[in-house]
Amino acid sequence: MKHLMRITICFCLVIVVYCHMQEPSLEVGGSGEEPVREGELGDKIKRVAITFDDGPHPVYTPRLLDGLKERNVKAMFFLIGENIVGREHIVRRMAEEGHIIGNHTFHHVQLNCLNEEVACQEITSTNELIESIINKPIEFIRPPFGAWSSKKSCPVELFTILWNIDPLDWKDQNADLIVQRVLSEVKDGSVILLHDVYDTSVEAALRIIDALQAEGYEFVTADQFILN
Repeated sequence: MKHLMRITICFCLVIVVYCHMQEPSLEVGGSGEEPVREGELGDKIKRVAITFDDGPHPVYTPRLLDGLKERNVKAMFFLIGENIVGREHIVRRMAEEGHIIGNHTFHHVQLNCLNEEVACQEITSTNELIESIINKPIEFIRPPFGAWSSKKSCPVELFTILWNIDPLDWKDQNADLIVQRVLSEVKDGSVILLHDVYDTSVEAALRIIDALQAEGYEFVTADQFILN
C-alpha cells in the first residue's frame, strides 16, 4: 500500500511540474529572491539566454563550444555528474571560455521523488565533482523536470534556474522544427532550454543564435536576469 502511495505521489508531482513549466517565467530559488520577469534589466536592448542540459557529450558539446566561441556567445550548461566522468577536459573548457556551469544532479533524477538524504547526495556529489575540475563554487541548479523543493536541508545554497521556452528538442530531434518553435516564441527575457547531447539540438542552437543576433538580440547568461 505504501509503495502504491509513493507511486501516486510521484505521478501527481510530475503532472504539477508539467503544468507549472508551461508558465512563461524564470524562477529563482535557493536564497529567497523573487522571480525575475522579462524586461527588468532597465533598458531597451533585447536580451535572451540560451541554456543546455544533460551534457557534456564527447562529440556534440565540443562542436557546440566551437560555434559559441565563433559567435561570441556565452551560455549556461547544466551538467549531469555521471556524464562528466572521462570528459573533465570539456567541463574545464566550458569554464575557461566563460560559460556558466550548473548542477543537473548526478543521475538525472527527479529530486522530489527521492528521500531528502538521497536527493541531497545527488546535488552535493555533482557540485563536488564540478568544483574539483573548475576550482570555483557552483551557484546554480536546474532540477531535472523542474521539480525541486528549496526547503530540502542540503548543505549547499543554489539558485534555481528554469526556462520559459522549451522546443522539446529531445523528443523530436528535428533541427528545422526546433528553430521554428524557438523563433516563434522568443522575446526579450526569454530563457531557451536545449540539450547539447543531440546533434540536431546543436545545429538548431547555432541557427537560432544567428537568427536572433541578426534581429538585434544580445545573448546573456540566465544568471544576469537574476543579478540585474
